Amino acid sequence: MTDIPKNVLLICTDHWPGNLLGAAGHPTVLTPTLDQLASNGCRFTNAYTTVTACMPARRSLWTGQTPYRHGMFGNDMRRLPSDTPALAQVFRDHGYHAVGVGKIEVFPPRSRAGFDETIVNFEGRGFRGGDIDDYELFLADEGHVGQRYAGGMCNNDYMYRPWHLDEYLHPTNWTARQMCRQIARRDPDKPGFWFLSFAEPHPPLCPLRDYLDLYRDLVPPAPVHGEWSKDPNRSAVLAGAQAANAKRDGAEAQRVRRAFYAACTHIDHQVRTVIGTLIEHGLLRDTIIMFTSDHGDMLGDHGLWSKRNCFEGEASIPMLISAPGLSPGTVDDRLVSIEDIYPTLLSLAGLPVPARVDGLDMTGVARRQTVVTVKMNDAGACRMIRDADHKLVYFPAGNQRLLFDMKNDRQECHDLSHDPAHAATLDRLTQAMIDSFQLEQEHAWVSDGKLIGVTVTKWEDNANPYYHLQRGVHFPPPTRQANYPS
Repeated sequence: MTDIPKNVLLICTDHWPGNLLGAAGHPTVLTPTLDQLASNGCRFTNAYTTVTACMPARRSLWTGQTPYRHGMFGNDMRRLPSDTPALAQVFRDHGYHAVGVGKIEVFPPRSRAGFDETIVNFEGRGFRGGDIDDYELFLADEGHVGQRYAGGMCNNDYMYRPWHLDEYLHPTNWTARQMCRQIARRDPDKPGFWFLSFAEPHPPLCPLRDYLDLYRDLVPPAPVHGEWSKDPNRSAVLAGAQAANAKRDGAEAQRVRRAFYAACTHIDHQVRTVIGTLIEHGLLRDTIIMFTSDHGDMLGDHGLWSKRNCFEGEASIPMLISAPGLSPGTVDDRLVSIEDIYPTLLSLAGLPVPARVDGLDMTGVARRQTVVTVKMNDAGACRMIRDADHKLVYFPAGNQRLLFDMKNDRQECHDLSHDPAHAATLDRLTQAMIDSFQLEQEHAWVSDGKLIGVTVTKWEDNANPYYHLQRGVHFPPPTRQANYPS
C-alpha cells in the first residue's frame, strides 16, 4: 500500500454508450459533471466491454478476466469464480473498507462479492428468489410498498413516461443518496473503496419530468442506417433483431432518445452530489474516481436497440479516470476494455495485482493490439475484434463478416468487407478472430482455417410472451415464481 492510501470511487452505469458524453463531442446530451471529470483527468476514447450483457460484463469488471477465463457469455445465474478474488475483496485484503451501492449484479443477488456491505437494487427481481431488495424496502418504508413498477414501464422495452412517484423516491436519487451516506459514515481509520452503480439508463425509461423538459426543445441526432443493414442477404440474426423493432424509428426513435438522454443527465447531476460529499468531507483530493458502464445501447442505429450484438453503440463504453498524479485533460486513444478496470484501480492505489488477471493497467506502458467483444455461444452469437484502425464484426449465422474503418466511420455506416482495397485487412482481422476462439462452439464455426459459420435461415427475435419481462405491483408479493423466466 502507498504511504497515503487513496480512496477509490468506481461509478458504473448500465446501457451507456461510449459516445454519449459532451466531452466526447455528442451534439445533444447534457453531461456537465462527467465532462468536468474528463477535464480533471483522462478520457479513453476507445473503451469496450467484453460481453454485451450486464452480468458477464460486470463479471469481467469484478475479476479482471475475459469471458474465456471467467466462463460467462450471457446473463447466467452463476457465482463469481473462486480462483480469483473479486476486486472489492482485494481492496479489503489491503485494509480498505469496501461498500457497494445500487446494481451490483452478481449471483446470488445478496452475495457480498468481496464487499464489507452491499446496499442493492435488484430492478424488481428480488421476489423470484426471495432475496431482499434494499430499494424496495426503502419504498415500503416511505409508504409506497411494491409501487416501483406501478407506472407500467418495462425493464426491457423502450416505452417511456415521466417517473410516477416523487423525485426523492426515484432509484437514481436513492442510489446517489445511499452512497453519500456511506461516504459520510465511513470508517475514519481506513481508506474507502466505494462502488456506486446506477441501474439507469437501462430501461424502464421513466426519468423525472424536469429532465424530460430539459430535452423538449433539443433535437437528438437521428439513428444512422448503413446500407449493409438493409442487405437482403444479411445474417438472419441481424435481420431478426431489426424486425423486432421495425416500428420504432423516425420521430418515435427521437422521442425514445430524449427519454434516454434525460436519464443520463439525471445520473450526471446525482454524481455531482456524491462528488460534493467528497469535497465537504475533505476527501476529493485523495480519491481516485472512475466512471464507466457495463455496455452500451444501439438506440436505433442500423435498426437495432439494446445490446444484442457487437456493434459500436452497444460494445463501446465511456471510460473516465480522475486520480492524484494523472495529468488533467488527457485524451488517450489506446484500446482498453472493461477487464482493465481491475488492474488499473489497484495499480493507481499502489496495490499488487493478483495472478489470473487478463486486464492491463490503462495508465501503464503496456498496450493491447486488439480488443475483443463477444455475445452468446449459440446460433445467435456475435463476435467483434478491433485493432487501432479497423473493426471486424462476425455473425456465425449466415457466416457474415462486416469490416469498418474506425478512424473515418465510427458509426459503422460503410461495410468494407467486399472492397478489394481492404482484403488484406479483412484477412488479417479474420485470422486474429479465429486465433481468439477458445470454445468448442467457436471451433465449429471454422473448417480448414476458414470461417464457415452455421446455417440459419430465420431467426425469431420478436416472440414476446412475457412482455419483455414486465414487472407487476409487488404487494401483495407475487407467489408464482417457478414459471417466470430469468
